[in-house]
Amino acid sequence: MFLMRKIVSRFLFPVPLSLEFLLAGLFLLWFTRRQRAGKALVTCGAILLLGLSNNFVSDALLRPLEHRYPPLAVVHSGANAPEIGFIVVLGGFANDDPDVPMTSHISPALMVRLIEGVRLHREIPGSKLILSGGNDSALGMTKMAEALGVGAEDILRLSQPRDTEEESQQIAPIVGTQSFILVTSASHMPRAMGLCRKRGLQPTAAPTDYLAPRHSMEIDDLFPSGYEIYKSQVAFYEYLGQAWGALRGKL
Repeated sequence: MFLMRKIVSRFLFPVPLSLEFLLAGLFLLWFTRRQRAGKALVTCGAILLLGLSNNFVSDALLRPLEHRYPPLAVVHSGANAPEIGFIVVLGGFANDDPDVPMTSHISPALMVRLIEGVRLHREIPGSKLILSGGNDSALGMTKMAEALGVGAEDILRLSQPRDTEEESQQIAPIVGTQSFILVTSASHMPRAMGLCRKRGLQPTAAPTDYLAPRHSMEIDDLFPSGYEIYKSQVAFYEYLGQAWGALRGKL
């Protein structure tokens, strides 16, 4: 089921979906007499690809996700420090390629999550970092955290979870009913918070890795780009994940 879900969802990502419209339309235009339907499909595919590669569209898709939870204010040590035992950093893409440096073993998004987790760990005395995800993800983050000065005794590594739902399952027996800080990408935070709360956990959101921050318009914003397609794909992934979770009663 896990693998099937991953495969099926990819057909609904921006580039595959656009190509499906385009290829279906070209097939009708070249091999059938259904010229009007073919033209309509090609037009839809082209508009979809153009729209989802545009800054204004990708930002409009991402911002409702990224601004659901505000950034966590800087926590100061001392008497005002909250009683937080664990800071959970959710996993992402990573690799174990021996021919690249340690800083390239985890994706840029995962690096930003880890740095935010380490920052909060340093602000909260006595806290522990729970680094989660698949084996490459958890191991890569662990190595980077240690390189950034976090002691091995302050790191708990969860190498088995394959997705956010499994991460929440394995985090639950560790944190129990106590509050903890949840660090993940801002676009992913609504789904991650929903899965944790559905399991009875008490997370405090610490979103990071914002892809659609507000900024002054630049010339590049007027032109389609692969980066905007990537941003749209991230949004599609989260909306699909939320729909799937809601259908299964997990959110």
